[in-house]
Amino acid sequence: MRILDRYIIKPLVSTFLGCLFIFIFLYVISDALSRLDDILKHHVGLTFMYHYYLASLPIIATQTAPIALLLSTIYVFGKLNRDNELIAMRSSGLSLWQICGPSIAIGLSLSILVFSTNEKIIPAARLNADKMKKTLDGEKNTGPKEVVHNLTFYGLENRLFFINYFDSKTNTMEGITILEHDNQQNLTTKITARRAAYKDKLWFFYEFNRLNFDAQGQVSDDAIYRQEEITDITETPQDFLQQKKHQELMTIAQLEDYIWKLRKSGAMPAVRNLLVELHQRYASSFSSLILILIGIPFSFKIRKRANIFSSFGICIGISFLYYVLTGISLALGKSGMLFPFLSAWIAPIGFSIAALRMIQESA
Repeated sequence: MRILDRYIIKPLVSTFLGCLFIFIFLYVISDALSRLDDILKHHVGLTFMYHYYLASLPIIATQTAPIALLLSTIYVFGKLNRDNELIAMRSSGLSLWQICGPSIAIGLSLSILVFSTNEKIIPAARLNADKMKKTLDGEKNTGPKEVVHNLTFYGLENRLFFINYFDSKTNTMEGITILEHDNQQNLTTKITARRAAYKDKLWFFYEFNRLNFDAQGQVSDDAIYRQEEITDITETPQDFLQQKKHQELMTIAQLEDYIWKLRKSGAMPAVRNLLVELHQRYASSFSSLILILIGIPFSFKIRKRANIFSSFGICIGISFLYYVLTGISLALGKSGMLFPFLSAWIAPIGFSIAALRMIQESA
């Protein structure tokens, strides 16, 4: 490693670690204060809070790391620019890309680290944090209660559920369609019902219809209709309620397999939302690299004063614009107005192109 590389990397890394620590500390303090009523109401001790935030630490760190790296980049390069050290480096024959190369390498390394953490550590951390959060919210024994509309859920034994209305308070659901498949995802059975209720650990279906299909996809026998039918469905109301959480806990490989099953079953609205989620996982991992690219040319504009406050202001503005555009594009993707790939990548690609052009103009 060149002396110049160490000269840039050392303050960049130390500033990044300091900013990351401050962001994590501020997040924990603000979150704890927002939960103060629940903490006092449910007599939650300091030991429990320590373990809760320790379990949440990987989640908080991956969310705040890109912004911490952006702030440290703007501050360090802004200071170099103010002290005319960038001019001296350029005068010695170094190109702008040679000067910025180590910083970009740090952004790429952090992006890879965030991606690996999201895949290998975050699912387990999120599961532990969610379990502890129930205690914090007073839901240790009762669990969450809510109503869900237009629920799509791929359950056990290759069953795909479409439910218009699900009420966890009464353990009932309405407008039910269930598609059963074999291991090759060929349709074998279609069940419809107007309403269902969960009683004594069994599902009671009302106005129940059942159609069986052969290997060619044709109806194999007469339809079965019953006013009331007790089914062998093993999913509990809690399984339906937690289906979105299960998706969040999936790795990319598991999510891709889940999408494949839903696509074979014809559940295209659910497939579209999950494709947006899948592409977003890839795109969000590169936020560190993209933000450091956009931060470098902005830092060149800091000439007279390169204090932490001016750097923080620029950092907030860039981050706000980046994440707002990302949120809008993801919403458009889930609504079907943008392709899933485009909805996840339009902000990262757009910011990357703008950053590279700005760096090139400064070269």
